[in-house]
Amino acid sequence: MRTFDEIYDIAAERKGGADALEALIDKPKSLDELLAIPDDRWLSRFARQIFSAGFSWKVIEAKWEGFEEAFHGFDIGRCAFMDDEMFDRLIQDTRIVRHGGKITSVRDNAVFLSDLRAESGSVAKAIAGWPADDYVGLLLMLKKRGSRLGGATGQYSLRMLGVDSAIFSQDVVARLVAEGVIDKAPTSKRAFYQAQDALNKWRAESGRSLTEISRVLAMSV
Repeated sequence: MRTFDEIYDIAAERKGGADALEALIDKPKSLDELLAIPDDRWLSRFARQIFSAGFSWKVIEAKWEGFEEAFHGFDIGRCAFMDDEMFDRLIQDTRIVRHGGKITSVRDNAVFLSDLRAESGSVAKAIAGWPADDYVGLLLMLKKRGSRLGGATGQYSLRMLGVDSAIFSQDVVARLVAEGVIDKAPTSKRAFYQAQDALNKWRAESGRSLTEISRVLAMSV
């Protein structure tokens, strides 16, 4: 397995130099910035990624103001208590994409986030406080306790919210395969934790965040 500096040099050469590469590298939000994110914004972002999955993201973006209105600003309490009447209204609401399973996931994730809030004081405290060296554990928790938050949906949600995160995109997976870390896109716990071990080593070498490392890996391919 190459060192992070060696992979960084490959990415820099591909992108026209270190300065050009650095301009393309995202950084996560600070802990204070994450803790300032209200509970409803976590639910909103999860819902946005869920409705975008397998659908035109441009359509979702264009309709998102209507989604916010239809789901009462993604207030966790109101969404958690979605009853049949509210569901029936939403399934006929042209302001949103009328997908029954995804509408139901908003309710289920509101319940999930309400539980996190009860356990930790806020959704932000539960997620922002999760250690980066067990990022895979966070992904597995979202998959197990949340609704439709497995795979890329959970990963992109965290990235868009500013959480220190790796996205196991096609390019990132290709680099991990090239380094002998995994042999294909990770689906098992074992493979995910093999990827986590490699990320942890590169974090220790570079002092960089998972977000930065993930971006460099992607741009090295």
